[in-house]
Amino acid sequence: MTFEQLELITPIQKALKEENYTTPTPIQAQAIPHLLDGRDILASAQTGTGKTAAFAIPILQKIAQDRQQHRGKRPLRALILTPTRELALQIGESLSAYGRFTQVRNTVIFGGVNQQKQTEALGRGVDILVATPGRLLDLMDQGFIHLGNIEYFVLDEADRMLDMGFIHDIRKVLAKLPTNRQSLFFSATLPDNIVDLSRKILSDPFKVSVNPVSSTAETIQQYLYQTNKSSKNELLLHILQDEDLDQVLLFSRTKHGADRICRTLNKKRIRAAAIHGNKSQNQRQKALQDFKEGNVRVLVATDIASRGIDIDQLRYVVNFDIPNEPETYVHRIGRSGRAGEEGISISLCEPEENSYIRSIETLIDQKIERVADHPYPQTERPMTAEEKKEFDKEKAGRRQAYFDTRRQNSGRGGMGRNPRNGRR
Repeated sequence: MTFEQLELITPIQKALKEENYTTPTPIQAQAIPHLLDGRDILASAQTGTGKTAAFAIPILQKIAQDRQQHRGKRPLRALILTPTRELALQIGESLSAYGRFTQVRNTVIFGGVNQQKQTEALGRGVDILVATPGRLLDLMDQGFIHLGNIEYFVLDEADRMLDMGFIHDIRKVLAKLPTNRQSLFFSATLPDNIVDLSRKILSDPFKVSVNPVSSTAETIQQYLYQTNKSSKNELLLHILQDEDLDQVLLFSRTKHGADRICRTLNKKRIRAAAIHGNKSQNQRQKALQDFKEGNVRVLVATDIASRGIDIDQLRYVVNFDIPNEPETYVHRIGRSGRAGEEGISISLCEPEENSYIRSIETLIDQKIERVADHPYPQTERPMTAEEKKEFDKEKAGRRQAYFDTRRQNSGRGGMGRNPRNGRR
């Protein structure tokens, strides 16, 4: 099948040719015809399978064909809700590329930056809005955005939206949308909470599932290094002695962990940058650009911030922390080995993460190759259930004692107060 066979209008076909798009991916081939027919969609596909084009192309086409009916001030007709700034920007770039020969306008809004340029773009008139939930609701409250004319609503990366706690924001947005609309859910995974939400929102949706999340690309070689928690940094430095690892996307479980890894690598003169939610938009964009241009060797990312990172011919992915959700592992290593290219995944596993590896291997139905010949083997054993319970109890006690101390000091005008005026 070709894009021409999908009955796309000439301006979009011309743009796709300039982007060197010839054959639609499975998710595009299945979804686009149904979206052009006005069906709601519940779609699941791995990262890198072309989900953005699958919903962007039909929305652009339908709005472009109806432009004659909406002369003068442009009503906002399509809303694409996505969890992160990086993904929002990527979707905006794709819309601009596919729609460059149409007169359809799009803009992107997200938090963490001054809103003036965003509100100015909205004031000039926009057909398609790509937004993160917080900034969208903020500008709605200020009266800059009204959703009464929305005809197309896309919830992208729906699984992450719920994981990040956006369910209440999503419900607020849905309450402002017209009942008569076309709704599209695109997600890397379809856990029960997403399916339950879809039943309440989607109307007789067409279901598309391409490359279930339990599968990993055959082009990705997977390796596992088992070590102790205290030895992970040394093991990482040992692995990075191989100069072939010239461009590495490394995953950390936490934002603070990502920063610590960066400090460790930079002290050893290994150029590294972190990308996570505590970084400003400019910092995140610069880190990503430096990584793409080869000025940074290791880009350290959290799972949430990594959404939207799309790097051509990325070969190496390192899991510094093993994810406790096996689907997340599949999503991470899917950043490499795209479009038939070879990829290599390296995972560093401490004793407490051994059970995570077993869950991952059960999901992907294969054994990850162990690398035993390294100087930092795993010698410690994981805690027993009783030890883990006691450890968690002590940790909670220390945390409670810390906050108790803060409250006591605050009451005496100490910790937590401004020394000049006594206020927090």
